[in-house]
Parts: sequence; structure tokens; C-alpha cells
Amino acid sequence: MSETPPNTLQYRLDGPEEAPVLILAPSLGTTWHMWDRQVPELAKQWRIFRFDLPGHGGAPAHPAGSVGELSTRLLATLDSLGVQRFGYAGCALGGAIGIELALRHPERLASLALVAASPRFGTADEFRQRGVVVRTNGLDPIARSSPDRWFTSGFSAAQPAITEWAVQMVRTTDPGCYIASCETLAAFDVRAELGRVAAPTLVLVGSEDQVTGPAEARTLVAGIPDARLAVVPGASHLVPVEQPAAVTDLLVHHFSTTWRQPYETGQIALPGAQVTPPPMVPPQAVAPVAEIAPPAAAAPPADRADRYETGLKIRREVLGDARVDQELAGADRFSGDFQEFVTRYAWGEIWDRPGLDRRTRSCVTLTALIAGGHLDELASHTRAALRNGLTPDEIREILLHTSLYCGLPAATSAFKVAQRIIQEETTPAE
Repeated sequence: MSETPPNTLQYRLDGPEEAPVLILAPSLGTTWHMWDRQVPELAKQWRIFRFDLPGHGGAPAHPAGSVGELSTRLLATLDSLGVQRFGYAGCALGGAIGIELALRHPERLASLALVAASPRFGTADEFRQRGVVVRTNGLDPIARSSPDRWFTSGFSAAQPAITEWAVQMVRTTDPGCYIASCETLAAFDVRAELGRVAAPTLVLVGSEDQVTGPAEARTLVAGIPDARLAVVPGASHLVPVEQPAAVTDLLVHHFSTTWRQPYETGQIALPGAQVTPPPMVPPQAVAPVAEIAPPAAAAPPADRADRYETGLKIRREVLGDARVDQELAGADRFSGDFQEFVTRYAWGEIWDRPGLDRRTRSCVTLTALIAGGHLDELASHTRAALRNGLTPDEIREILLHTSLYCGLPAATSAFKVAQRIIQEETTPAE
């Protein structure tokens, strides 16, 4: 297989060349082979397009920074093949890409199936902590625990070969790309936008899924205007692997009955058809600028409000939701203005400046906190440093270096704090 350019994805095609294209998208840690059992039946009606996430399944290790970037790479790949309109089924992270396509590129999506998906996957802290574990211990702990997340216990016991296949699939993933994918899921949250998903949607979930289960599926169905729910009994997170026949039947029925042709929505005219352009809005119907009401006098200046929102976002990304929620919940009339100042200025201005990356800022922050003897903040920023990409070995070197300039007593206290936090953050969950 030839080298895949950084702006596209590794893919394979099955089925008749003239058939409409149906995309099957994988989840984090899997490859296109997770859909092997669905392809024979689906390929009778559709041209099946499967792809691997960056660094998965031997794909080049070009990490993507967001779900939006993954969808852009997918569209670039499809553009190179001349594919403009398609159906789409995605599992977990693959489902997030599908929602992104439905929101940002609705004209290209004929029909959508979301498998084991969610408008928000757990909490940002969970995925960033998983990235810390991988950066410290490699992928082996995640690989060994993957069957517990993906399959029911009965299936794992009855299908040891598939269970081992799942472990090896994760183990051979590029760690950097896996961590980047964790970051994309940490930042993904489209709960407020579900009402704009216009494609007919099947939401499919295993009844025993403990990762993104029926509750998350019902949130999708409640938010998407044209959606229906299918719960597959006796299946966990990787439901296409655990219950392949049921999933295949549901996908065939959904795409056979809901596939919208372009001319049905006015996007492409049939030969000889008369296309009626949308009515023009008369100039007088557009409100003049002078009639737009100014903001209320009590509202904060736009720049100040923007800085606060930016700061809150960065503060949560660096320190974690739990820590920030604790600090903000403790604010009252006496300390509320100080918390607003910290969020807006420290996080919304200083941490947001482009001159240093977050890894470097963490190095500087750890050093300053050690010098000042601020051990409580040192604990928070040791966690932050791990999430910003520093390894335990690098943090150790920072502490050793500061011992020369901040003194041995300060470094001794810092080592005790950092050792405790690193052990908590890098120990894989049972």
C-alpha cells in the first residue's frame, strides 16, 4: 500500500463500483476490520468505503487535532475518489465524525447511523487521564483492558480468538495517535447542536454497553429531529463485532429505507427538471443596522467576556473539570471577583498567548511553584503537566534542576507531592 498523504486517510473499497457509497467508520483503537462481518451483505447494494484512523491498522502516524480535522481528512479522501454524496455508519469516535459531517457538511450526507455513539463521550478528564496513562506506560495496559470495555464477559469467554484480536489491534496502534484521539474525544461536545442534524439517523447501541450505553443513545434520539433507536440485546460497546447479524440487518433496513437522493432535497436537478430558485428577500425586509439593539448596559465588555470564556476553557483543559469545579464552587461574594480575574487574566490571556506551548508553560509553572513553596498548587500543576504532555521522567528532571536553584528543602517537598500525583495519574484503572 502506498504512503497516505497527511491530509487524507488510509482506506479500502468493496462492492460494485457503480453502487452508491456507504462509509463504515471505526472506533478508537480499532481498524476497518471491525466491520468485516457486515461487508458481505452490505456490499450487495452499496460500494463500501472503510478507513483507518491515523496510526491505526498500520496507517501513517499523522495525528489529528480534532474531530473536525478527521472529518476534513475523510472528505479530502472522498474528493480524491470523486465521491460527493454518501451514507455513513460510524462506531464511537467514528460516530462523532459522522455527527460532525452532519453538522458541517449536511449536503453530502444521505443517511446516518450512529453506533455506540454519544454527543459527549464521558468527561474530558477521563480521556486526558487515559492519555497520561498511555504516555507513561505505553498502550499495553489499555490493550489488555479493552475486551472488558468492548465485549460482554460471556462473549469474551466464548470467543478467545476475537478477544485476543482486540488486544493486539490496540497494542499495535501508534501511541501518539491514540493520545491525539483521546484529546479529540475530550474536546468533543455537540449536545447543543443536535437539533441541526438533518439526516435521517439510526442510533444503535448494545444493551450492555457500559461506555456509551442506552442513556447516551436516548440523548441522541431526543436531540436529533429525524432519529430512531435500536437497542441490540446481549451486546456491549463493540456491537458490530459481538452481534454482527443483528447490526447488519439494522443497517440494511435503515439505509434501504431512508437514503435520500440529491434531487429529493433540491441539491441536484434531474435531466429536464425545472428547478425553482429560492425566493429573493426584498431589500426592505432586511432590518437596517440602526434598528439592531445595542447590548444591555450591564453586560461586560465583549473582549472581557470573550477572555473569560477562553480562560475557562483553557483552565478546564489544563487543570481538569473536577479541580476547576471545586475552585469555582468555593467562590462567594468575597472571592468571586478573584476567581473571575484568575480565569480571565491568568488563563484567558497569559496561558492563551502564542509565544510558548503548554508543555513549556508547565515547566515554568512547576519551577515557580517549587520556588515559592506552593505545594497545593504544585499538586494541581503536576497533574496539568502530565496532561500537557510532560512525562514523569521530564518532571523528575525539572525537580532535580530546581533543587540547584530553589534549595534542597523545597525540592524534597516537591518530590513528595509530585511522586504522589504521578502515581495516582499514571496507574491504569482496574
